[in-house]
This record gives sequence, C-alpha cells and structure tokens, in this order.
Amino acid sequence: MYVIDQKTNRVKKLDSQKFKEANFEERKNLQEWIANEPNIFNEELLIIQKEFDGFDNTQERLDLLALDKDGNLVLIENKLDDTGRDVTWQALKYASYCSTLKNDQVKDVFQKYLGSEKNAEELISNFLNKKSFDEVDLNNEQRIILVSGSYRKEVTSTVLWLRNKYLLNIKCFEVSLSNLNGQYILDIEQIIPAKKEVDDYMISISDKNREEITVKARTAKNLEFWTTFIASSNKTNNLYESISPSKDSWIAKSLGSSIQLCLVISKTFARTEIYLNKSKQENKKVFDQLLLQKTEIEKLLGVELFWDRIDNKNASRISFQLENVNIENKDDWDKMILFFIEYSVKFEQCFKPFLEKIKTLK
Repeated sequence: MYVIDQKTNRVKKLDSQKFKEANFEERKNLQEWIANEPNIFNEELLIIQKEFDGFDNTQERLDLLALDKDGNLVLIENKLDDTGRDVTWQALKYASYCSTLKNDQVKDVFQKYLGSEKNAEELISNFLNKKSFDEVDLNNEQRIILVSGSYRKEVTSTVLWLRNKYLLNIKCFEVSLSNLNGQYILDIEQIIPAKKEVDDYMISISDKNREEITVKARTAKNLEFWTTFIASSNKTNNLYESISPSKDSWIAKSLGSSIQLCLVISKTFARTEIYLNKSKQENKKVFDQLLLQKTEIEKLLGVELFWDRIDNKNASRISFQLENVNIENKDDWDKMILFFIEYSVKFEQCFKPFLEKIKTLK
C-alpha cells in the first residue's frame, strides 16, 4: 500500500507490520473488526453469532457465524499473521456441524447473540427482504470465508481443490497492516478466487453443476419418500393404489372434473390440499361455494383450514399442513406418512359430498 505526496507528486510505500508486533489479537481485535463491519468482504452479511460453540460433543468454537442475502450460513474463521496447516480442516468440520441447523435453530442462535432487546425473526426477515419469518428458508448451503495475514501452500492448495473438484464455496481473504505516522491502516484483499472474473466464471460453472447435483438428489429423495408412503397407505386404504411414486414434491389423486386431492412435501412442512385446477372463473366459483360451507367442513375435519383463493392465478386451494418437518430428514418421514394417511382419507370423505352437491347445482 502506498501513500501519495501531492507536493512532490510521488508515492511512498507504507511500512507493513505484523499484527502481533502491533499487539493486535485474533479474538479481541480482528474478530471484532469483522463482526462490526462484515461488509469488509464486499457483500452484505448479517453476523448472527461470535465464538459459536453450539456443536454436540465438542468444545470447539467457530469465530464468526453469519447469513448472506440468500439465507446461506457463512462460517468465518480468522487467523492473524499465519493460517497454520489445519485451518481448512477446521473450517470443514465447522461446516459439517452447522449443516444440520434448521430455521428455528439458526433464529435461536441469533437471538442469543442479540439478547432480549432486539427480535431475531424480524431482523432476519428484513435482511432477506421477506414479509415474515415463515417465508424464510435458511441454511441451504454452508459457505466458508478464511481470513489471515498469510497463507501456507497446504491451505491454498486444499482450498483450490475443494472449490474446483467439489464445488465448495470457500473464499480466502488476506489482511495486512500498515503504519502511517502512528495510525494503523488495515487492508483486505480477496486472494482465492484471485479475480472477480475468475470468481464469476467459477460461480457460473459451480452453480450449474451444483444445481444438477441438487436436482438429482432431491428427485431421488422424493421418489423414495412417495414409494414408502404409497406402500404404507395401501396397507390401510386404497386411495393411492393406482398412483405411481413421483420424483416431484407432490402427488395428486383426482376427485373428478379437474379437482385434485394433493399431497405436498417440503423442507418445512407436509401439506394435504384440495386443488382446484379448472378455468379461473370456474375455480373461483367452486372455491366461493365451498367457502360458504367453511364452518361445517372444518367441524367435520376437526381442524382449521387455510383457504387460499389465489386471486391472481387460475388455481385455488384449501389446505391443512403439518409444520416443522423436513423431507430431507428421514427421521420425520414416519410422522409425515401418518399425517398424509390420516388427512388424505379425511379430506376425501369430507369434501366429496360438498363437491358433488356443487356439481348438481350447476
């Protein structure tokens, strides 16, 4: 880094200095600088915890935990003048630990960091430009940012291999310290990837490959779940005996005349719904007639339904869903399957007479 002398029209290189020589410490100084100015990495980040130790069966601590604008967890590991040999392995361990965190757990981590004066749900929703926390989808990916005064070849070689071979989102930033007449100046430079053009190129390739991998994994998971569900359902009823397992996040059984009984799976809920898929005018007419019977229908089902007319689209739906279950977590599958078996039968038995009645009134 150079300082400009306007009088002589010359530049002079600033004296560089080691952080430890200037009595700066990793946790007390570098970590605090980043925590209070996370945009130092040329992107918007929301710091949600410092010295995060919420890992089971280990006393290890992650320096900083953040969210990016896509809701991904960003793990920031700081070193002062030298990375050491094991920082990549350390960061990968932390990423694996954090990969299991769900929306509510991430929120709770942030709330603990904030204390009682601020609301974590509100701050996360605002940061991600969502109307409410219910719309938020967190921790789809774990990113890693390494920060150090210098990098050993063991570290840079491993990071490049992980990025190129396994498409892991890891960035390395090099920090340096200069002294200008007793005033310390901090400089930070992204060294991996070395240039924005390279980064953009790698991201475009990575995103494409990652999307292909993600889609294949998701469709395989969906197919396995629906195969398991249909086999279980057929033991108690014949509602889905003619339905083939699907790679999609939903399956549907016709109740006649473009009206379907649909089951939907996601990473946050399982939903049973009546899906009206006629013309827009016809859908809204049937929906409004069913809505007139809302009290009786909900009494028969024993639950409050979500009545979604969806005025700006052709379709309409009436649904009930099981919250806090994740299709990617096999431990939730039994609960989801029992929910679908119970409410698909109840929905068909409850709605069919009302739909038949509406049909005869036309």
